[in-house]
Amino acid sequence: MNYPVEIEKDGDGFIARFPDVPEALTGGASREETLVEAQGALITAFEFYFGDQRPIPLPSEITGESVAVPVSVWAKVLLLNTMLDAQVTQSELARRMGTRKQELQRVINLAHSTKIDTLARAMKALGKNLTVSVSS
Repeated sequence: MNYPVEIEKDGDGFIARFPDVPEALTGGASREETLVEAQGALITAFEFYFGDQRPIPLPSEITGESVAVPVSVWAKVLLLNTMLDAQVTQSELARRMGTRKQELQRVINLAHSTKIDTLARAMKALGKNLTVSVSS
């Protein structure tokens, strides 16, 4: 759930780039501000992937700084990638879940709050299990 980020000086401020998601760019007056803004830029870039129905690149190994993706967003990223990998359309997944396509569109909308049980049910309809773990 963490993406490596590169933050470097850019004129009077700083710029953040994500090697795995080149569409995510942002900047700020300070290094700290840039790091805070980076999460929003990453999620905004994800929205373009969702809109274009393209798989979201998974994070590469972290060797420096990173930006955490909220668990609610990460679960939807995994759902989108699983749907695309299985070549299952939104309509087909809605049918498998016994719901309407409009309901499923809310499930895969990053701005919409979705219950974890609903996401688990969607994964189950794709033949996968959504698991949750706790680590230090």
